[in-house]
Amino acid sequence: MKVPINIALVGNPNSGKSSLFNALTGLNQKVSNFPGVTVDKKTGIARITPQLTANIIDLPGTYSLYPKSADEFVTYDVLLNPNGEDRPDMVLIIADASNLKRNLLFCSQIIDLKMPVIIGLTMMDLAKKKGIEIDLAGLERELGVPVVAINPRKNKGLPALKKNIELIAQEKFGAPARDFIENHQLAPGMIDGVKQALPGLSDYAALHVAVNYDELEFLDKSRQQSIRNLQQQQQFNKTKVQAEEIMQRYARIKHIMNSTVVETDPLQQQLQTERIDNLLLHRFWGYAILLAVLFLLFQSIFWIASYPMDLIEAAFGSLSGWASGILPDNNFSDLLVNGVIAGLGGIAVFIPQIMILFGLITVLEDTGYMARISFLTDRLMRQVGLNGKSVMPLISGVACAVPAIMAARNIENSKERLITIMITPLMSCSARLPIYTIMIALVIPNKPVLGFLSLPGLVMMGLYLLGFFMAILVAAVMKLFIKIREKSYFIMELPVYRAPRWKNVGTTMVEKAKIFVMDAGKVIMVISIILWFLASYGPSKPMQAVHTKYEQLKSQTKDSTQLADLDHQFRSDKLSASYAGILGHAIEPAVKPLGFDWKIGIALITSFAAREVFVGTMATLYSVGDADESDATLREKMASATRVDGTPVYTLATGLSLMIFYAFAMQCMSTLAIVKRETKSWKYPIIQFVYMTAIAYVCSWVVFEIFK
Repeated sequence: MKVPINIALVGNPNSGKSSLFNALTGLNQKVSNFPGVTVDKKTGIARITPQLTANIIDLPGTYSLYPKSADEFVTYDVLLNPNGEDRPDMVLIIADASNLKRNLLFCSQIIDLKMPVIIGLTMMDLAKKKGIEIDLAGLERELGVPVVAINPRKNKGLPALKKNIELIAQEKFGAPARDFIENHQLAPGMIDGVKQALPGLSDYAALHVAVNYDELEFLDKSRQQSIRNLQQQQQFNKTKVQAEEIMQRYARIKHIMNSTVVETDPLQQQLQTERIDNLLLHRFWGYAILLAVLFLLFQSIFWIASYPMDLIEAAFGSLSGWASGILPDNNFSDLLVNGVIAGLGGIAVFIPQIMILFGLITVLEDTGYMARISFLTDRLMRQVGLNGKSVMPLISGVACAVPAIMAARNIENSKERLITIMITPLMSCSARLPIYTIMIALVIPNKPVLGFLSLPGLVMMGLYLLGFFMAILVAAVMKLFIKIREKSYFIMELPVYRAPRWKNVGTTMVEKAKIFVMDAGKVIMVISIILWFLASYGPSKPMQAVHTKYEQLKSQTKDSTQLADLDHQFRSDKLSASYAGILGHAIEPAVKPLGFDWKIGIALITSFAAREVFVGTMATLYSVGDADESDATLREKMASATRVDGTPVYTLATGLSLMIFYAFAMQCMSTLAIVKRETKSWKYPIIQFVYMTAIAYVCSWVVFEIFK
């Protein structure tokens, strides 16, 4: 066998597959896409022995070898394609010992593909709590493949697993010698015909080619046509054959379970998970607890993050003041202080909130509660043309819309998948968090509600819920217009409750902070520097006129207060006459009805690259316009900003209007690009951009008119 070897990692969802992948590969992982599709391809390098390495291919979880979604079809194609670049040398099946009967169906199908197989049994501790005892040697004998008990979270059983991998690599073990069931008898003529066209296939692989030949890309048109002709000749009924196959498999599984597994009476067992679910999935208390969890999530973002944010703000304010004091008064110093340092401050101040948000979401996922949220919201989802599976992408959208839209691939129903993709960007992602934070700090008083609740935290929670309910409303409308009739079923396994893996939580927080700093930070820095240039320079005649005017005014007075006022007015007029000012004034008529001035207008344009850029834009514009207050924080500069008539820019009406606009607007090029990739058409991202911008504009105008 070649070195390194290819190992396909397969299993039912929530079986512990990802934990094993992480345990085997550590940090030697990469994520790309499978050829021709947009499904994530997770691969990693594992050191099996000092002489043997393996490419571990983590395939999407699936319950059987008959695919229903794009993710499951990737697993199907990798296992069936005899010439694929990811063709495995062996298959490592992860099976949940506490749900062995259901997991054995998929195991038996893989066994009949006639590739070297190892079964890793996880959840042995849970099986023991359920009163389940498994005879591993007997199970191994019945299945005809190695069976190893493992616990990837605690690195138990991995040496034995690696030993079996080594033995297969040395060709001490081969493919299973016997079929799990008599596959050839299911459709003898059809199977023989397919094997004649495609030599080397097992009987069971040939049966699958006969069933799904028109969707298998490794078959050319002529072979697909010959199989189609063979189907007609043999009068092949794939539905009948599949039903017969599944019945035979479960009959054999029942025999294996009776001879190798001892279970106590399930009525005598009520696990802690079941008792907790009686409360968390209650028809009333379940929803009350869900709201309480969401409330605590957003309160924590303010409670915990306020201290490090204040320190970071103060540090960058002091750094700007110190740099202004020691550097000479020239363009390079201005760029460094008002471009680079201001841009960096706009990035760094929100790192604590990003880390806390992702940390808490990881805790919810790790404990198993996130799956319960899908279950609880399934009834609501069905009212608007979706189902509980749509909730996971929507919840993921709180972090970032791009992976959330990609997560919609596991929705089998094409209509529900399309609607989910179209509404997911309405969920308030982490990129909106910096905007919400700074606007809430400017216009919402930090006072307690009912004596112990934080008003800013309540407003933050309201913004996130607003995005969710707008998504539900839009979904209900789209349900009427998208004419795809297709039944859907919501079947989801609820994982057991577990204590969160704090190491995993910490790693996620650090990784997400790094992504925010590196990905969003690079965009913010580039735009900050471009904006500094646009805000510092302009057409020669208007800029010269501003200089001449204030030089004459300064020559007419010696009063220090008047000189300071003139200097402030000079910088304001210079910014207005700059290229940035010209651009801002050009778009101001369009945004003025929303309560926005020309500086906010510039931020709306620049933040289309990434919503986080709004804060960097404000930091640059206000730093260039108010260089005499270089040690002030951005919030202080924005709080003191005034319009031409002397009224404050950031009133309650303007602040709420701006938050509403960003809650609904499609201000993200990356999201539009991923929607195009997932739908394979520019039609849907264009519709998405138009409808979200229209909703944002109208709602923002209504809010401004109400509160002004």
